[in-house]
Amino acid sequence: MNGTPDVVVVGAACRDLVDDDARGWRLGGGASYSALALARLGLRVGAIVVADELAAGSSEVAMIRDAGVDVLIQPGSRGPIFINTETPTGRIQQTPQVSDPVDPAALPDAWRSARAWMIAPVAAEIPDVWADVPPPDAHVALGWQGLLRVLVAGETVHHRHPFTSPVVWRANLIGVGVDDIDDATSAADLAKLLRPGTEMLLTDGVHGGNAHCVGEDGSIASTRHWHSIPIRAYVDPVGAGDSFLAGVFAAQVQPSLVGSWTGPDGDLRLGAACGSLILEGPGLFGVPHTDDALARMSAGDNPD
Repeated sequence: MNGTPDVVVVGAACRDLVDDDARGWRLGGGASYSALALARLGLRVGAIVVADELAAGSSEVAMIRDAGVDVLIQPGSRGPIFINTETPTGRIQQTPQVSDPVDPAALPDAWRSARAWMIAPVAAEIPDVWADVPPPDAHVALGWQGLLRVLVAGETVHHRHPFTSPVVWRANLIGVGVDDIDDATSAADLAKLLRPGTEMLLTDGVHGGNAHCVGEDGSIASTRHWHSIPIRAYVDPVGAGDSFLAGVFAAQVQPSLVGSWTGPDGDLRLGAACGSLILEGPGLFGVPHTDDALARMSAGDNPD
């Protein structure tokens, strides 16, 4: 890519161990899903990621590059490895290999003036120094759940209670799922950890979710609700939250994407469409193209 991308994506390319792939694993990670989704929605994307040798040489990374993403793999780095087990009470993860941090020093100079940034950690691989990398007027999105995982090689992944940090405070748009927080933590509790003006997308699967805007006093100043969109076939839940956040973010960065949508909250609707479609394919192969996402926006809602 020549010049400055529309969006810079930062995070790790992880490998999820699976039984239905001849390699024994499938590429994942918030950065992988976000970069591909944003590119397929028409944005110029640069992605800086940590990844081990197998992930870096994968067909999925080649697919992301073929979509137009300028993928920069941090030299000598390792991304995390996950074993995901879906249970009625949520996903249980184990990690045979933890992630290296993403180093801002590896960022190309031409990318530093990008107007939009997607911070998409999957394994707490984004150090606080990244808060000072985007320009002050840049629109920054964060997948918060990726900062809430505690990884120790060979052990079950544990979750941290939500906390603020320089990276959290820098974000203008934050996505997190209800399954990433405990039942005692309310949206109002989360809002107190964010800077005024931040919009928090609290997703709740088939029930849709709520977009809460934080007021000057740290309370919730306003709320927008979105409905989920029915799917045709349930294949793989991994990446749904990342794809939803990418869809919302894309519409906010490039509003013309949803210019033909006549209903309210086109950004949330595009996110819901992307989150619906990703469930219908295995891993990154379910990430939708623009035409499919725009068509899915017009489908009926799931009842809450």
